[in-house]
Amino acid sequence: MNPWVVLKLLRPHQWLKNLLLFFPPFLGGSLFLPGVWQKGLAPFIAFCLASSATYVFNDLRDCESDRVHPRKQHRPLASGAVSPTLAVGLAVGMLAVSLLLGSTISLLFVGWLLAYLGLSFAYSFALKDQPVFDIFCIASGFVFRVFAGGAAFDVKVSDWLFLTVLLLAIFLSCGKRLSEKQLLGEASADHRKVLKGYPPGTLEGFMYISGAAVLVTYTLYVITNHRLVYTVPLCCFGLFRYLLIVKRGESGDPTDSLLKDPVMFLVGAAWTVMVGVSLYL
Repeated sequence: MNPWVVLKLLRPHQWLKNLLLFFPPFLGGSLFLPGVWQKGLAPFIAFCLASSATYVFNDLRDCESDRVHPRKQHRPLASGAVSPTLAVGLAVGMLAVSLLLGSTISLLFVGWLLAYLGLSFAYSFALKDQPVFDIFCIASGFVFRVFAGGAAFDVKVSDWLFLTVLLLAIFLSCGKRLSEKQLLGEASADHRKVLKGYPPGTLEGFMYISGAAVLVTYTLYVITNHRLVYTVPLCCFGLFRYLLIVKRGESGDPTDSLLKDPVMFLVGAAWTVMVGVSLYL
């Protein structure tokens, strides 16, 4: 078995989402204090293993529909490069290690990890076919990572951070669904049944509403720290850029957009640097 094919099955590029675990201490100004960031290594690994396991189970369920998708048909399970038996064994092993590692951190962290896993399995086996429910399931996964990070670092997640992450995740989730609907056209329902439940213009409307809400909420969040207020134009630019990417028919996957679009990558890097300089220098 080609190890690169197995690694592809785990979707390591999606581990980027698990950096949300570091948001509470980063935005709280404590991440780079002596010994703090090291506390996030075990939680990060635990969530990477858990998220990869959920991706494997999701691919197992979607194997047939992925074969009619122009891009997803090349995934290891859909293409037959990895057997279902191997995939199940690998996913169960990763879940076990993830929970074992999580138990060494704190009970509260394990609770958020279990909540993430429960939601992910509910999404994969039922809710992904229900309009609106599917969007909120994806968005909640981002929020659970933030609260798990707060538990791991013993940092309280503010109400404003919770609202900003939730609304931004909803915005990105709507963009992902819209890009799939545009890419697949009339065959979209054959690949993802839930797309049939979104009438024309609905997902665009959801994006406009949630995007505007993100901008307002983030502004109210940073206005309590005047050093961060200059990141608001950058946030606005990033929202507009992502909307442009989706409407142009490119991939709406947030990770793909960040890694493959040079402008989005620079916006993300610039935001990180600006926040870091404002909080730590």
